[in-house]
Amino acid sequence: MKPLLAALALPLAALALPVAALAAEAPSCRLPPRIDPEPLPAPDGPRRTGPMTGTTLALSWSPQFCRNHTGDAIGGTQCDGSLGHFGFVLHGLWADGLPGQWPQWCPATVPSAETLRRAMCMTPSARLLAHEWAKHGACMAPTPEAYFAQGARRMAALHLPDMDSLARRRVLTAGDLRRAFISRNPRLTPQSIRISASPGGWLQEVQLCADQADRPKTCDGLGLDDGSLLRIWQRKR
Repeated sequence: MKPLLAALALPLAALALPVAALAAEAPSCRLPPRIDPEPLPAPDGPRRTGPMTGTTLALSWSPQFCRNHTGDAIGGTQCDGSLGHFGFVLHGLWADGLPGQWPQWCPATVPSAETLRRAMCMTPSARLLAHEWAKHGACMAPTPEAYFAQGARRMAALHLPDMDSLARRRVLTAGDLRRAFISRNPRLTPQSIRISASPGGWLQEVQLCADQADRPKTCDGLGLDDGSLLRIWQRKR
């Protein structure tokens, strides 16, 4: 069994990971031949530089996101089918810190269009990639390439559960999903898995919390408790 959170160094070529390696039900991702440069976003909060106490790996359930955003500007390349159809995608890798003092919006260079393009099978939106680098990554890594490589390595080391099977259950709880993740990644603990859903109980995101040594740690708030009913939206085939 591969470790859940592996060492951070990874060549940039590994960013072009096929989505089939990241989500069991997704076909291989088709990277665009080129993309336009993406400017850094304006900060949406204060600049904070530390200290860092761990990380959160945030996995967005793409079918639910695209259920609400297919055909609009927000959905973009994640939802228009131009790259493929996705299951879990990497929302971001975030630096944790003291309560209310997590690092964010550190000074950041503008990533090249090619760097963003090569990461789009992991996070299928150049705009989101630029945002995650500017808000979180610049506090964690010296370059955009190094930051995206961290996310790619952690995604590749994670064994995802069979979401098709879970989605077909007549009754599903957040605890069932936690146990499914732990079954495939025995190092995880229930307390290290934060689950969020829409007001109607549709899965939106799974977040995995780790300490500075990349060991699973208790998340600051668990989101849904184990007994909460959960539904998983599947793309219509």
